[in-house]
This record gives sequence, structure tokens and C-alpha cells, in this order.
Amino acid sequence: MRFLFEHNVLDSDLRELTCAGASVPLQPQVFDLLLYLVAERTHVVSKGDLISQIWSDRIISDSALNSRINAARKALGDDGATQRLIKTIPRKGFRFVGDVREEAAAKPAPAWTVPSPARAMDRPGIAVLAFENMSGDHAQDYFGDGISEDILTALSKQRRLIVIARNSSFTYKGRAVHIKQIAEELGVRYVVEGSVRKVDNRVRVTAQLNDATTGGHLWAERYDRELIDVFAVQDEITERIVAAIEQQIQVAER
Repeated sequence: MRFLFEHNVLDSDLRELTCAGASVPLQPQVFDLLLYLVAERTHVVSKGDLISQIWSDRIISDSALNSRINAARKALGDDGATQRLIKTIPRKGFRFVGDVREEAAAKPAPAWTVPSPARAMDRPGIAVLAFENMSGDHAQDYFGDGISEDILTALSKQRRLIVIARNSSFTYKGRAVHIKQIAEELGVRYVVEGSVRKVDNRVRVTAQLNDATTGGHLWAERYDRELIDVFAVQDEITERIVAAIEQQIQVAER
């Protein structure tokens, strides 16, 4: 489904927001939040509704929620003062107040989700696996999945890379599959994997970039952080991982 308002197009199938034809980068949770507000625009969406739909009833702070609302507004050229499109209803919640037109999205061509090995040779192919939750608490899966999705989204913006879609790479979550087999099935050379371990208010994230042709690690790093702001920690670690991956792939390809 495509939602059209002002100069924007919000495509739920492609998970993409465009403004005047230009792609607007959005973090996965911000996209989900905006899509939910637009889809439920006929009524006020409460904080509880957002937490249930976007965060699966996990406990989050008001500042974390507000930061996502602000990010959605910024992507639309809106802000908390004017509230042109996303309006805050005091003590009630939020409502999308823009004029929206809906249209069915054209079905995408069945192609790039699993590129062939021949195409992967033209541009390096990479798959980002779901980061493994080492905490023993399934409620913490969201943190590892969030980092994995943010890495995938950031790498997808690199035109010189073929990035496997989340629906394909995440099918290996919780399965013991050799990296070489994953690379062969997805038609890629590089595979990113990692883990997340949370204890009290500290989190440890490990990440590594694998070259499936040699079976070796091109790069690996560990990040220890305090969870004062979950999203800030996710964003910082994601930026560092993506920068390292891009550099290592350039070196490997040369």
C-alpha cells in the first residue's frame, strides 16, 4: 500500500518514504511508527498503542518515544511547534492530520532479494544476519534485531553493494548454519554476524565481517556501552560497524 500526502509517498511494501521523488532515510522503528500513525489517522493513537505496535509492549521511556516522534516529524519537514502533519493531543496521544490518498503499490519485480552468483560478482554482495541474543532473555531480542536492521538499512544506501533483504537473511535466525552455506544460498561473498549480551544497564555488542570464499574473518570488534539511552547506543554502534565494514570491503575488493 502507498500513502500519498503533500509531496510525500509512504510505501509500506517497499518500506520507503520519498519526498518529491527523493528517498528520505528512516530508521526501521521510525518508519514503523510513521506508517502506523498514517494508517490509523482516523483516530488518536495513544502512547500505549504505539508501545504495543512498535515496541511489542516493551517498557520504554517517554524520551525514547518522543525522540522517535521527533524523527518522524523531521523526515516530513514537520516539527513539534507547527505540528503540521503529526499532532500531539495532550494527555491522549498523537494523530496524523495530513490529507492522505491511498493507492495499491505495484508489485516489485522478483529479483534482488536473492541475487544470482553471477550478479554478485559485478558488485559485492553482503548479507546481515540477525545478531544473536546471548542474554538468555528473549525480551532482549529487540536490541540485537534493531542493530542488525540499522546496519542493513545503512549498507543498502551504498550503490556499490548488493544487500540481501531482511526477509531472506533473518531466516537463519536461531539456526546453526555454516557461513559458507549461507553465502552460497544467498549468492553473496560477505556475511555480517554478531551477538548482544546485556547485564543490568550495560550491553556488549560483538560484530564480525566474514569472507565466505576464504572462510576467514576480515574484521571483528567488540563494543561495551552503558544503556542510558537505548537508541543512542544503537545508533552509535551501528555507525561504527557500518563504517568499518565499508572500509574492509573496499580493501578486500582491491
